[in-house]
Amino acid sequence: MTPAAATAAARAEGERLLAGFAAAGALRVEAPVLLPAATLLDLWGEDIRARAFLTRDPVQGEMVLRPDFTVPVVEAHMAAGAEPARYCYLGEVFRAQERPSARPREFLQAGFELFARDDPAEADAEVFALFAGLLDGLGLQPVTGDIGILMAAVRGLTTTAARKAALLRHVWRPRRFRRLLDRFAGRAPAPPERAALVARLAGADPRALIAAAGPLVGLRGEDEIRDRIALLVADAGAPPIAAPEAACLYDLLGLAAPATAALAHLRGITPLMPAIAPAVDRFAARLAALARRGIDPATLPFEASHGRSTLEYYDGFVFGFHAADPALAAVASGGRYDALTAVLGGGRSIPAVGAVIRPALVAALREGRA
Repeated sequence: MTPAAATAAARAEGERLLAGFAAAGALRVEAPVLLPAATLLDLWGEDIRARAFLTRDPVQGEMVLRPDFTVPVVEAHMAAGAEPARYCYLGEVFRAQERPSARPREFLQAGFELFARDDPAEADAEVFALFAGLLDGLGLQPVTGDIGILMAAVRGLTTTAARKAALLRHVWRPRRFRRLLDRFAGRAPAPPERAALVARLAGADPRALIAAAGPLVGLRGEDEIRDRIALLVADAGAPPIAAPEAACLYDLLGLAAPATAALAHLRGITPLMPAIAPAVDRFAARLAALARRGIDPATLPFEASHGRSTLEYYDGFVFGFHAADPALAAVASGGRYDALTAVLGGGRSIPAVGAVIRPALVAALREGRA
């Protein structure tokens, strides 16, 4: 198939998907191709930031070519949207590739976003079932997860606020998260350079150290530097995370099972980690809502760590649909992003969940080209 024919097939598939979204009650919306980088880029997370195409406008400053629709759609809804609301969209997104790759730098994205306060579990099930129906017959493998359970487990740890904040900051960076957890749990020593720095700082006068270092360079002032020194010294003296708590957290990171079995396992460890109880209850309600929509939780794959290397605004239910070829990007992915609405709503928030599909991949799978 020629590139032009493949593009036309992707566009036709995108329009078919939009018709399915519209039948589910969604209003079609658009989003600017050029977006202000200063206010929005951080919301996508580290991976997208590293792959964004940036340019500069003489009036508005640094701009970014749209890497995703969800953030601008949420921003528009929080400025003037009614409740509840369902939106859909279709358009190009742009992401740089780190090295020569079969994955395109520009591709079509079709998506659906749902804003509703009444029943988050039902909203999660609605979006997942909608996407499962639209992708039926393609032989895709679904996978689900729940970042909210992991975040609740971290918040409930008996350790310092600084250590919990560090773990939460790196939830979406699995390798960094694991290194921090190993150190905080006493399973791995601090890096030698960090240990040497702390040994030098312990008992020293921060003001004398700052003065001896010469003129300040960068954006941090003396107060911030002193606070950072105090934090490093305090962290070095903090006791390790209690062994039972650490064991439960490691167990959670590795949990992969059919959703019904995963729920039973989570119920079993909840007495050891009471902080996860509300998140586990939400998980149970979601599985019941999925069952009402014809999705069998006994066979639906669940991975507690799923979604931790994608977009950083997800903070609850996450899911994806994948082709058999592991070299292909996810055909569809999505999840819940309640906290993002508060960031873009200036303090006002609304529960929200959404997902996107790559129409070009769907068209290629339908035609046997992928």
